[in-house]
Amino acid sequence: MTDKVPETIARGFCSFMGITLKVAPGVLVPREETELLGITALDVVWDVPQPRIVDMCTGSGNLACALATKLPAAKVWALDMTPECIALLKKNIAYLSLQDRVIPLQSDLFSELVGSNLEGQADLIVCNPPYIPARTLETDRKSLLEYEPREAFHAGPYGVSIIQRLIRDAVVFLRSGRPLCFEFGQGQQGMAARLLERSGVYEPIRFVSDQTGEPRVAVAYKK
Repeated sequence: MTDKVPETIARGFCSFMGITLKVAPGVLVPREETELLGITALDVVWDVPQPRIVDMCTGSGNLACALATKLPAAKVWALDMTPECIALLKKNIAYLSLQDRVIPLQSDLFSELVGSNLEGQADLIVCNPPYIPARTLETDRKSLLEYEPREAFHAGPYGVSIIQRLIRDAVVFLRSGRPLCFEFGQGQQGMAARLLERSGVYEPIRFVSDQTGEPRVAVAYKK
């Protein structure tokens, strides 16, 4: 997908889970591998009558808009900390006529939801967080920063700093028995499993693999 990023940005649009989205410089271009996260999220929430969904680190809003489109009764809170992402998210919400069901919020993870009526009420929290180790961004994956922002990738020395915060804070907003679903990088399953298990608040925990057999998505249910 990286090789296609300049072409996709120049075109101004991309396809994700069967919908068309606007893209722009300064915001992560949705990757094909994130569709696995979207499909997994649909699978765990399709039977909830009026699901309340939080899409954390929403970026362009690809997951939020795809889930809202495919779940007509859903309401989605879409959060990101950068103004560039929120600006593009609002454009995609309008482009897809989802103004009544997707709520954009500029927020450092869950900060803008603290004290809201979503605490203990979310049926699903989904997140495609930054998960590239800092040292890798300066070497092997340096090309990622040519067209997209550092904030979309950088995740501390081991690539799990945002995932740590996500696991810790998501439990405040989930209903009991409802899942947190998030994407992680190749080779990070062990770290994701340890963080979830050590939190002591999620069970059961499972992982979803891509077509190559590589685990890339975690599904963890609040006890």
